Amino acid sequence: MHPENNNTTLMYKLIIRPILFWFDPEEVHYFTFSFVKFISKIPGVSAIIKSIYEVKDARLEREVFGVKFKNPVGLAAGFDKDAKLYKELSDFGFGFIEIGTVTPVGQEGNPKKRLFRLKEDQAIINRMGFNNGGVLEAVERLKKNSNVLIGGNIGKNKVTPNEEAVNDYIICFDALYDHVDYFVVNVSSPNTPNLRALQDKEPLTALLQTLQDRNIEKQQTSTQKAKPILLKIAPDLTDEQLLDIIDIVKTTQIAGVIATNTTISRDGLQSSNQSETGGLSGKPLTKRSTEVIRFLAEKSNKAFPIIGVGGIHSADDAIEKLKAGASLVQLYTGFIYEGPALIKAINKKILKENI
Repeated sequence: MHPENNNTTLMYKLIIRPILFWFDPEEVHYFTFSFVKFISKIPGVSAIIKSIYEVKDARLEREVFGVKFKNPVGLAAGFDKDAKLYKELSDFGFGFIEIGTVTPVGQEGNPKKRLFRLKEDQAIINRMGFNNGGVLEAVERLKKNSNVLIGGNIGKNKVTPNEEAVNDYIICFDALYDHVDYFVVNVSSPNTPNLRALQDKEPLTALLQTLQDRNIEKQQTSTQKAKPILLKIAPDLTDEQLLDIIDIVKTTQIAGVIATNTTISRDGLQSSNQSETGGLSGKPLTKRSTEVIRFLAEKSNKAFPIIGVGGIHSADDAIEKLKAGASLVQLYTGFIYEGPALIKAINKKILKENI
């Protein structure tokens, strides 16, 4: 690790993280957003943050599903749900920011407390339940975007029955179409009742085909090319279900897969609050998400791009996912536990290993 990376990592882990972890995780999330927003308005601060964390090198550039990324390290959905901080977050060196999950109508999500740190496991359990201000609020903020590459993660409202779910996805797709660079269909969150049933082969094929048909329609009436549509899948799928996913991607011709979302498994956890319901993210997911990436890449003969996410807490974790078959990677829990120096460390390691 480079000395300046080491210093910023130590400062984060010894001073900043202990202070942040003293407070309720959801409250501190909103506080951090406000703080970063505030300091970024001070002239010169944005440039200073970029100078510390950004790695600029043409060798990091990737063209994946027709989109050019300045580097392969992104921020996963769930962190900037409402597109409130994408510009400021990109200053920390991310190659792309995925906003959402957004739903057609704003919703409160599940009752609090709904976000839990599992410090001994370097993990988080969340049962947020797609809390967001609604897709139109996000669109208003994205209209101000000038140069940040954005993914739009879309879902259904809690009150929408599964048989009508496709309409919710279409509403979000239409609203975001001119404001995002790619789409992610989220049917794998464990925190919206019955949502994961949409991962079954028949309803999932129908949903993705409908969106893909809409994509082609919009391309014909717009000056833009069709937008890549990706599917975000759960790490809890069986091999048989993963083979179904490969078939579905082939049938619907969507652009690729994000592997993986949070898990409902609690295997091998040490923390006392491990029994909280919700999706588990962080270090316990490292191995399984990499297995899913490798399985999809090998069984499909690398037929489509994969964005690897789940338990990336070090540069080596990211390299492992890229070597397993991921084209890009995303951070979430690792970003919280390790700090923003992790982004720089991954990009430096990619250059060093010439991946």
